[in-house]
Amino acid sequence: MKSILEELYNGNIYPAELIFPKAPEYRPLNKRISDTLEMWQKKLPEDDYNQLDNLLDLHSQSSSMEASESFLYGFRLGALIMIEVLTEKEKLVRGED
Repeated sequence: MKSILEELYNGNIYPAELIFPKAPEYRPLNKRISDTLEMWQKKLPEDDYNQLDNLLDLHSQSSSMEASESFLYGFRLGALIMIEVLTEKEKLVRGED
């Protein structure tokens, strides 16, 4: 089995494609969004619907950027926590302050 670093280097790990909410409300919420978009597509003139669709694409891009930054922040914070834990381990074993 290859290490995580090897898999990451070789491009075999895609966090953005593997992360999705596990909340039970997630799929029904997306279904409601899809149904609502379909309803607006039927109600609006094509040009108006295309403008709405473009707005939603912009929102999706913005959300993706926020998710990326959240992932990076969480990863960095976790790494800093590990560094702190590893650099303080002697104090834990020896009981020093």
